[in-house]
Amino acid sequence: MKRFKVGDKIHFDGERNAYTVRACDSRYLICTKPFNPKKTVLYTIVDLQEKVRGTENLVFGMGFETDEHCQEALQRLQSGETEISYRNRVGLKFKIIKK
Repeated sequence: MKRFKVGDKIHFDGERNAYTVRACDSRYLICTKPFNPKKTVLYTIVDLQEKVRGTENLVFGMGFETDEHCQEALQRLQSGETEISYRNRVGLKFKIIKK
């Protein structure tokens, strides 16, 4: 699978706008895109090993607005403290990948 880095743009099937990779390792990508009506971001977590993406399995979430928040989320995933929600996960289908 392709190696990703912070700043890469990813389009997923069924999504109109691209997500930006904000934190990553060899397994996980933490991606966000602007959500202007609420002046915040939408996020998705990609698991390249399981080939799925979705939200974190926390009830109220922890925030993904800053690079620091995204790095903290990556650390939670790496430690096994959290995972991608089984309820909200979908198969991984890339539409376009840009640098």
